Amino acid sequence: MSRVRNVLVLGGTAEARRLAAALHGDPAFAVTSSLAGRVAVPRLPCGDVRIGGFGGADGLLGWLRGHRTDAVVDATHPFASRMTAHAVTATAAAGVPLLVLRRPGWTPGPGDRWHRVPDAPAAAALLPRLGERVFLATGSGDLAAFAELPQWFLLRAVDPPPPPLPARHHLVLARGPFTADAERALLREHRVDVLVARDSGGELTAAKLVAARELGLPVVLLDRPPAPDAPTAATVDEAVAWLATTTAGDGASGPPGA
Repeated sequence: MSRVRNVLVLGGTAEARRLAAALHGDPAFAVTSSLAGRVAVPRLPCGDVRIGGFGGADGLLGWLRGHRTDAVVDATHPFASRMTAHAVTATAAAGVPLLVLRRPGWTPGPGDRWHRVPDAPAAAALLPRLGERVFLATGSGDLAAFAELPQWFLLRAVDPPPPPLPARHHLVLARGPFTADAERALLREHRVDVLVARDSGGELTAAKLVAARELGLPVVLLDRPPAPDAPTAATVDEAVAWLATTTAGDGASGPPGA
């Protein structure tokens, strides 16, 4: 009888939760999901869960060795570049296969008024030419880049974000996903005239872009960090297929079609 294969899922996304659920229902796998712990009350996936950082790449390396890990799936947010870099370094040192599970980024459609920028400081430099009332939907990690701007900002987060924050702002505490109707109502209620967002991709967070398009608002979209040098899957089904092949004893391989 084959040994149960130990899989670490670096999570925090909807895709990570769906992957954990798929593996939890398969007796061939024992899944542990790791959450960063940035949200006070996170949505917990199926299976074992650990919360908090590893202590960098060295800490992750020690965890992989100590738990006889057979494979790692990095299903963190597309902008969690530090955790991804640690995963690349630690898995290479441990000789453990790594798969990056990333939903595709967004592409503009008819009526979209997108301005792509490489990072938050570039977005902050562009904003004065686009609007005065800004829905800043970038996540708490990028808010400091906008702290010195004079515009009014609508901020939304699950938990109160740490300073520095823009001097003129209104904070809404809420957890998504949100519908296009709700996003449209929010933009109208606060008289928003420009949206700033990260290219997170996926349908669950796209409603704000739909609402901006329908209202004719410009969107400043932050590009993703460079993709890591590792096999990549776009869907949970691809990730499950990769794990079945890679942990079967044949060595690492890319996802179907790679």
